[in-house]
Amino acid sequence: MIVILNWNGKCVTAECLASLKEVDYNNYEILLVDNGSTDRSQEYLRAHYQEITLLENETNLGFAEGNNVGIRHAMNGQADYILLLNNDTFAHPKFLSELVRVAECNSRIGFVGPKIYYHDWHGQRDVIAFAGGCVNLWTGKARNIGESEKDRGQYQDTREVDFLQGSCLMVKREVIQRIGLLDSTFFAYWEETDWCVRGSKAGYTSVFVPNAKIWHKVAASSGGLRSRYYQTRNLFWFMKKHATQTQYLSFLMYFFFVQFWISSGVIIMSRKSHGVLFCFLKGVRAGISKNHR
Repeated sequence: MIVILNWNGKCVTAECLASLKEVDYNNYEILLVDNGSTDRSQEYLRAHYQEITLLENETNLGFAEGNNVGIRHAMNGQADYILLLNNDTFAHPKFLSELVRVAECNSRIGFVGPKIYYHDWHGQRDVIAFAGGCVNLWTGKARNIGESEKDRGQYQDTREVDFLQGSCLMVKREVIQRIGLLDSTFFAYWEETDWCVRGSKAGYTSVFVPNAKIWHKVAASSGGLRSRYYQTRNLFWFMKKHATQTQYLSFLMYFFFVQFWISSGVIIMSRKSHGVLFCFLKGVRAGISKNHR
């Protein structure tokens, strides 16, 4: 089951669906979840894609819970694999068959994800946005491997990684039965990293599949001031969930002695510094003061 979350993006969703028509793997269904759109996406999608199941949320539940609505539906339908796919992506015809092929190789593999390119990097289509992710629990730094690098074949090994991007992430049914859904309290950002780490703690691996490829219109349906708040707050929540006490103390020291000043300086030098800085500081405060469940 492919779960696609739409929020005020009917045009980019239509482009995503058009690319899926060319996929060479036939055993899949598409589930569209509209996340409380206000641009009449629901009417458009219902009229133009009657063969696809459409679920409608009354309000914007965020990335995590919005996708959870689709995941629950897929689980009830006995789907063996559930693929979360951003509506602002364009898929290579072989991406799904490659993901399934690797996922079937080993029972320990819980999550698989593709090589992700920028949809348009100054006119180039071969610039990598994501080739797997690694996270350091001593500093709280998460890194998108290969980000902004031209693809010269340097990331062609299928390998285990710390996390995969939620823009295209396939998970086995048994993993969800074991560790549960995305953590809805995150709302947006860090939830897929949390999911992969929870899977790792349960004995499942996350695997990067280089021959599966998609192109992503990065931040087509997100971004803005709220994203800065959630990214910052959720970093602290993620660390509280997964770091040891010693690691969390190390993270706090690194954040407040290094990262805080770097981030603040970058924001202040930007044109829209006041609002972004406010959201950054608000995120820090919420991340520290509010205990994550």
